[in-house]
Amino acid sequence: MTVPPAFARDSRPVTVACVLYPGITALDLVGPLQTFTELSRLQPRFQVVVVGADTTTVPTDSALGLRASHRFEEVDHPDVVVVPGGGPPTLRAMTDSTLLAYLTRTAETATVVSSVCTGALILGAAGLLEGRRATTHWMFHRLLAAFGAEPVHARWVEDRDVLTSAGVSAGIDMALHLTSRLAGQEVAGQVQRMLEYEPEPPQIGLPDWGGVDVAAARAGFRQTISETLDHAPALRDRLLSVSG
Repeated sequence: MTVPPAFARDSRPVTVACVLYPGITALDLVGPLQTFTELSRLQPRFQVVVVGADTTTVPTDSALGLRASHRFEEVDHPDVVVVPGGGPPTLRAMTDSTLLAYLTRTAETATVVSSVCTGALILGAAGLLEGRRATTHWMFHRLLAAFGAEPVHARWVEDRDVLTSAGVSAGIDMALHLTSRLAGQEVAGQVQRMLEYEPEPPQIGLPDWGGVDVAAARAGFRQTISETLDHAPALRDRLLSVSG
């Protein structure tokens, strides 16, 4: 990453922009958003905003609607950008020229561009993963190769100025790691305590990854890709060619 060694001791204002678009998985956005909001309470120099094409309420993939605090053009030079993921709406967002242009533009000056879950695919569509190690939700992992990235199975992956996380809840881990890089480990620990984030296996136990029918899951998301990106055949075929 390009976070300067003295960044945590810097006193200048820092803007963290979490991106909102229709159909996201709410926790992909809200997990990092809450983490950075707690950071801003401890250190007010951190300004946390939610940016979108406009400030109308948009649906998520749950029964919750969300509204951006700022339009894209109002936050032209954020220091940190966070892109959440989701299902078919995220695939459609890969062809959203307004969103892609914003990410391409802000990546030129941002210290860190990050993603949660399938938000990495949007970074890929914006040309920001070429030659980088990256991760995403396990079901969509292979698709990273379509954008010149090296897929890595990890909770989060850091490669220069790009930071990607695995699915949904991994966004909190990624945000806490980034908080440590931006404000120091002691402050990150305070944020973690405020969130009361103390991961431990739930009562049902750890996920049984050995029991996952990967082939069946892959067949399902290949169909999702075909149906969702019917309007963008070049991108559709590009993703299907690496999906296995």
